[in-house]
Parts: sequence; structure tokens; C-alpha cells
Amino acid sequence: MRRALIYLALLAAAALTPAAVAAATPAVTLKVTPLPIPGFAGTGNILGAGADVETQSTISGTEYGGFPSPLVGLTFDAPAGTGVTFTGFPTCVPATLEADGTAGCPKKSMAGPPGEGLGIVSFGAEQVRERVSIQAYFGPDDGLLFYADGSTPASFQIVEKGHWIGATAPFGPKLIVEVPLVETVPGADYVSILSFKVKVGAAYRQGRKTISYLTLPKKCSKDGLAIKTELKFESSETVTIPQREPCPRR
Repeated sequence: MRRALIYLALLAAAALTPAAVAAATPAVTLKVTPLPIPGFAGTGNILGAGADVETQSTISGTEYGGFPSPLVGLTFDAPAGTGVTFTGFPTCVPATLEADGTAGCPKKSMAGPPGEGLGIVSFGAEQVRERVSIQAYFGPDDGLLFYADGSTPASFQIVEKGHWIGATAPFGPKLIVEVPLVETVPGADYVSILSFKVKVGAAYRQGRKTISYLTLPKKCSKDGLAIKTELKFESSETVTIPQREPCPRR
């Protein structure tokens, strides 16, 4: 009887082990910074002003072969009162990026300067870090496109599609981005993302007026600006990061 009980206990532990591994969740850090738009005075971290918004994130974990589970999507809830202007910015379409890369898109369709990412690519059992460039573009239907280009040790190019939806209290407009899974060689693990830094924002002049793609709220409570970011992973886990950002200057 004692041996039987020990045997059953070992079976129970073995059955629980995969569930414990599957329940692991990547750890995420996130920093969002409003910055001046180059060439446009009066923009930046100022209430009611246009701004470039830089997003930096790191992802860590061991649930996917010793690395974080692959990222498959993210959403960003902007602060209440944030403005997004769609008119007046040339666009690029996903098919053009997929066929011709960045050379096929109008230069003015760039929605910010080049960003960068760091990931883990797999060649069978070998896993290697790879840096990629990330370029944001204004896309069709008031959307955004993010073109990720990796060259070494693996060569791949992917288009991440984003779109805005209306505000949901207590936040402002929400950006939803789909991140495709990338398999560097047949049968290998998908690319695991370790970090990324992307800046989105642009402006143009209409007479003496500056028209900005992103405009910061005109008001800010004493608690600061509320934002929320969600990262979704291939493991079906979701990491939610609610934040309060300090009020921009007046």
C-alpha cells in the first residue's frame, strides 16, 4: 500500500509539471516617452502639442526553450484626450512592402524614424541573437504598418499591421498591432522577441499651422496620464501593463 501511494504521488507530480511550465508568463518592461518632432518647434512633451511617441520594451522568460514565448500582438490604450490625425499623410500598402521593401513606399509615408528590435532565431537546436530594423509607415484605412527587416544570421522581412479603434473610457484611442510568427527555417522554433524600440509621429505644415499625427491631451489630472499596454504571446498568455505617466508641461 505504501509503495502504491508513493507511485500515485509521483504520477500526480508528473501530470502537474507540464501545466506549471505552460503557466509561465514572460516578464515585460515598458517605457513610453513623448518627444519633439524634428523640424517642428513647439512640439514634444507639452500639453496639447504634437509629439513623436517612443516606446521601448524588454521581454524576458524561459517558457519557450529557455526564452520568452513569441509575441503575436499588442494593444496600446493612449491617454484620454489624445488626438490622432489621419488626413494629409501619404500611405503605403502591405503588398508593396512585401514585394519591394522600403524602396517601394513614398518617403513621406514613413511614420517615424527607424527603430530596432532584438530577437532569438533558431537553426535546429542552435539559437542565435539577431538585431532587426523596424520602420513605421502610415497604412491604408487609417492604419499603421511596421516593417521588420532582419539580415543576419537569418534573412527575413515581415509586415506587422496595426489599426486604431475608438476610445474606451477611461482611455483614449487604442492601437492594435498584429505580430506574425516567424519561422527562420522549416521546423525551427519561431523567433522570440527580447526587446524593441519604436518611435511613431510626424507632422506637416498647412500654412502657418502645424498638423501633427499624434497630439497630446490638453488636460492632465494630478495623478498623471493613464495608459495601458497589453502584450499577447503564442503561449496564449497576456501581460497587461497599466501605467500613470507624469503630466506634460504646459
